Amino acid sequence: MTEISGARALPANPVIARPVQNATDLALKLLQPLGGLMSAGESADAEVIALKEAAQSFQVLLKLTLANGTQTTLEASSPRPLAQGSLLSITALSDTRLAMALKGGERALGSLDLELLPVGSLVQGKVVSSELVSQGKAQAALYRVMVNLINTPLAGNQLTIDSPRPLTIGSLLTAQVQGSQALQFLPLATQLDQLELTQQLASQQSRQGSLEALVSAFRGVDREHLPESLKLAMDKLLGALPDVRQLGDPKLLAAALENSGALMESRLLSGQAGALPQDLKANLLRLIAQLLPTLPGGPASLPSAGTSNAMAQAVPAFIRNALGALGQANLRQQALSFPLPSRLAQAAEEEGDLETLLKLAAAAVSRLQTHQLSSLAQTQVTPDGNLLTTWQLEVPMRNQQDIVPLQIKLQQEQDGREEKSERKESLWRIELAFDLEPLGPLQVQAQLLQGSLSSQLWAERSDTAHLIDRELPNLRERLLAAGLTVGELACSQGRPPQGPRTTLEQRWVDETA
Repeated sequence: MTEISGARALPANPVIARPVQNATDLALKLLQPLGGLMSAGESADAEVIALKEAAQSFQVLLKLTLANGTQTTLEASSPRPLAQGSLLSITALSDTRLAMALKGGERALGSLDLELLPVGSLVQGKVVSSELVSQGKAQAALYRVMVNLINTPLAGNQLTIDSPRPLTIGSLLTAQVQGSQALQFLPLATQLDQLELTQQLASQQSRQGSLEALVSAFRGVDREHLPESLKLAMDKLLGALPDVRQLGDPKLLAAALENSGALMESRLLSGQAGALPQDLKANLLRLIAQLLPTLPGGPASLPSAGTSNAMAQAVPAFIRNALGALGQANLRQQALSFPLPSRLAQAAEEEGDLETLLKLAAAAVSRLQTHQLSSLAQTQVTPDGNLLTTWQLEVPMRNQQDIVPLQIKLQQEQDGREEKSERKESLWRIELAFDLEPLGPLQVQAQLLQGSLSSQLWAERSDTAHLIDRELPNLRERLLAAGLTVGELACSQGRPPQGPRTTLEQRWVDETA
């Protein structure tokens, strides 16, 4: 298991590593003269292959690579320990003295550009050298570490940091940007949790499919020869879907949100299994359980011992590669997009085939789980120290013969720096997305703070945008009658801008500045 020497647990309270401005320079005293091997001023590369502590210094064995490619070994005395495996750039000062710098120090970064790496960004790197630079009775140990960055726009660059802990050469590190001169190392458990979340989110999103495809396939099924239990599961799933007109009732809307599948696991854990008859995810799982026995063949065979051993051998390399991909913005951003794009699983050759129903039901479950995982991934502490909690879900609505998915994202932002007794009122954000005939695709963003509401609507059809714009005064009157203070209400044609900050959020900041 030597491949995962760097995947070791870090302390429960992560340490802060601060980038430094310059790499370490150090003079080494040779135990034997160069004897013409290098002339004064000539440079070469070296690697520390052994270290031994002496009375007042440290003896190091260097593997030297000259400009012509010749390799040899040298013994030298160093006033500081040099970690085995460290890569050095050395320059001959005389026949018995060498100037040393950690390799790459001249081009190593001493600070981070917060335009490229905002506070909160994840940075991964591989330790290429580590050196103790100070230690004494009245002074805490300090290690100077060179890290090769392997993600973010700075991938390929080296970063020099000061750390109170020694870091193993070749180890993989994940840290969160705290500022241009500060990084916070994440413990391995946190890294693996984020890795698992990122992988599951991408996996579920790639398999997800819209529920309307499953409902449409129901119409092509010959129900006459189906088992009664399967027909009952199909009817139960359809019967639990709310009608679009019912969602105008606050109580029925609350029930629809509770039964969207987002709370199924928490209900089971709290012993509320009896509250699941109307739960969408539970009904999909019941349908899958009834479909499985109707299909030919049995469960897939388990991997052989040889396959299992091969997988076990590959796990360390897999972890290293996967941890290095944690910060890839494209994969993560695609999985976190809102609204979740409609996706219809590929239909089988025979319409209404039971195997097709099984695939479509599984895709619908993956869609719900994509929303759940996205909620978890977006629940975090913001760079300002606020706690941001996210609930993302989907409520399928019956609109006559059609199934219309209503996608909802709720976010609550609380000031995590205030005492509980002094905590300010939470900022609430809500986003809605649906495609309801004859209006067409619509998206809504709204924010509520201390009883004041602002909202922006987007309609892709021009006639719908004009219709909503004419009705906004009526909406304002109804909101005022409900006791709210109403800020900006606007409707635009098209789709909301994509990016870290929406137009509405920018205006909200301006209004409350």
